[in-house]
Amino acid sequence: MTYCVAMRLSSGMIFVSDSRTNAGVDHISSFRKLHVFQQEGERTLVLQSAGNLATTQSVLSLLRRNCREADKAHLLNSDSMYDVALLVGETLREVIKRDGEEFGGTLILGGQIKGEEPRLFQIYPQGNFIEASVDTPYFQIGESKYGKPIIDRVLRYDTSLEQAMQCALISMDSTLASNISVGLPLDVMTYHSDGFSDADQHHITEQHPYFSQIRQLWSKGLLSVFSQLPPLQL
Repeated sequence: MTYCVAMRLSSGMIFVSDSRTNAGVDHISSFRKLHVFQQEGERTLVLQSAGNLATTQSVLSLLRRNCREADKAHLLNSDSMYDVALLVGETLREVIKRDGEEFGGTLILGGQIKGEEPRLFQIYPQGNFIEASVDTPYFQIGESKYGKPIIDRVLRYDTSLEQAMQCALISMDSTLASNISVGLPLDVMTYHSDGFSDADQHHITEQHPYFSQIRQLWSKGLLSVFSQLPPLQL
């Protein structure tokens, strides 16, 4: 299983992904689920993946291979984010058709191409997609239910990138606490509008001091607020 969340905000974008793909008593595997395609000063594209690992790895391999072929439309020569979403959707649909419907996958595509605003899409196994909006500025894929309540309570389109990242990390912490199939390390990235850079990426392990600090503070805060609820009156 996995959990990925991406946010499209007024000042940029936030991406957070776990790295666990299989959990059991005697088998735990980790693979990166946040992938960046970047041309300095011209475009930055981020793909997050959930679902069958063989399917999503095949999609990413095909997308990378096509970027080396000048006579094909690919991620680094498409004219718009919409065209990129179409291309990714077509590739995902082709891989699933080849391997079988039971080997599904879902992707989040976010980023910016020069001349456009940053855009964020969720791409389904059928190859179709939806786009984030001012009213719905985030997407989740994978094990989303545990981390959704905090995002719905906190996140707005004009939330700062710093607060949005804090929100995404707490959302991930809630998921880590409730589902063993989601696990560390995390890959996180902040993208500032018109930055066209992949520089602000971080790899968060169990020993990361800031993530450990906010996890502890959040847990203590919840217990403190719960203890202050008025006596039950039904």
